Amino acid sequence: MLTTLAIKNYALIEDIRVDLQKGLTIITGETGAGKSILLGALAMLLGKRADLSNIKDSSKKCIIEGHFSVENYDLQSIFEENDLDYDSLTIIRREILPSGKSRAFVNDTPVALSQLQALSPYLIDIHSQHETLEVVSESFQMEVIDALAGNDELLNTYQSQFSDYKKVSEKLTVLKHQKEEAAKELDYNSFLYNELQQAGLDKIDQAELEEEYETLNNAESIQEAFVTVNQLLDQEQIGSISTAKEARIVLGKIKGFSTSFESLWERLNSVILELEDIGAEAANTSEKIEANPEDLFRINEKLQTLYKLQQKHAVATVAELIAIEKNLEEKVNTTLGLDAEIEDLEKQISTLRSKALQTANSLHSKREKAIPVLKKKLEETLIPLGLPNAQFKFELVASETFKGNGTDSLQLLFTANKGLAFGPLRKVASGGEMSRIMLAIKAVLASYKKLPTIVFDEIDTGVSGEVANKMAVIMRNMGDKMQLISITHLPQIAAKGEQHIKIYKEDVNNITTTHLKVLNTDERIVEIAQMLGGKKVTEAAMANAKELLN
Repeated sequence: MLTTLAIKNYALIEDIRVDLQKGLTIITGETGAGKSILLGALAMLLGKRADLSNIKDSSKKCIIEGHFSVENYDLQSIFEENDLDYDSLTIIRREILPSGKSRAFVNDTPVALSQLQALSPYLIDIHSQHETLEVVSESFQMEVIDALAGNDELLNTYQSQFSDYKKVSEKLTVLKHQKEEAAKELDYNSFLYNELQQAGLDKIDQAELEEEYETLNNAESIQEAFVTVNQLLDQEQIGSISTAKEARIVLGKIKGFSTSFESLWERLNSVILELEDIGAEAANTSEKIEANPEDLFRINEKLQTLYKLQQKHAVATVAELIAIEKNLEEKVNTTLGLDAEIEDLEKQISTLRSKALQTANSLHSKREKAIPVLKKKLEETLIPLGLPNAQFKFELVASETFKGNGTDSLQLLFTANKGLAFGPLRKVASGGEMSRIMLAIKAVLASYKKLPTIVFDEIDTGVSGEVANKMAVIMRNMGDKMQLISITHLPQIAAKGEQHIKIYKEDVNNITTTHLKVLNTDERIVEIAQMLGGKKVTEAAMANAKELLN
């Protein structure tokens, strides 16, 4: 419940602070006194976007602060979900700085506006004439049925299941789109991959293959060259080896005279040994090398295939082709693997859908049982509110289409008078009837669940006489179960309040300021007398006011 409201430098309000009580609190005041300003400040406290034009003195900051006692409302989880510090006495503060910047605090911790907006519905429920139209919305009507049915836990289970179902369904949609896109390239990627795989790239040494090709392609000239080399080196008398050996004999005769001569002899001997080895290898190679058209054709084909692949993929090495082959393999396998992943997701969706549908069916069943109870209580509550013949008809239809609150569709039909056909509530109910229906709904709900503080802004519009008396009794009874704040122009309702606050304007030095005053008993009598008979209070009006208060 709201225990304290403090407002500084907002619109016509300079500085006010009011402590609020449990039960029914009444706020009255003349037209234009500032009731809408008070509601505007309260709305901003609860998360409405700030407006610099609302600052009374633009050189100072505007502060709106509310103290809430929340110990009996089980809101710890709501605070945790929104990353807020829980305190049984929660203080919310909004500030508008002269610069136009706005700040919000919960228990002195700065918070984002979205966090405040998530918390505020659990603290205060404001019903202006505009919000009363909410009664015609299907989601609101379903919330009322669920409250009577005690569906909170079941609804949380369903919403968790529905959320999982949506996430997996969205993932499946993305995956199917990926498959469609990948399928367009699958054939081409498979062709490229198979082409590279058939080339056996991991077994190819391009340099070695090119060398082998050059050797086979020039076998005859290579063979001739080695034969010639062997002849030049090893020919009798004129060959290089023979000549070198003769020189070695000459040096051998003098090598003993000097170490340098011996060194020359050793070097020449090494040359002879090297030339003999070269000659032997040349002879051996000339015998091995021979033209082999079949091998030449095979190697040429391999190289041509390799060159074409390198040209096609714009690379120069086998290593680069192997990297491309691996990349293509991954793409092909990923595309082919999508089918298995899609199949797995479809199985998950089937299971999740089945669970969510089962929970939705349980919700439907409990709603069906709650509807007759709600119908009876609403119609009974509306009798003293001047609608003795009001009747409701709830058309609850289950489908297999998931929505945020189940699979049910709801249409609320209404008739206010005997003999008139039922019609959709939004079409057949007048504004005054809407207000009374909303009051009846809130009165019924107050018996079934812990409601936040409710603020009624002239919900009694269009009501008078005995109906106003009955409405006042209902609101007083609601106040026994919760905190109810009613802005009213009806003396019958004002008299039922446990606390009465008057809002009024005052002009000082040509400056108009709005004030709040908690009225004592004598002041309440005067205020209600003025509501009954106007500014000029008569003895009859005073007597009538006292009677209403008693």
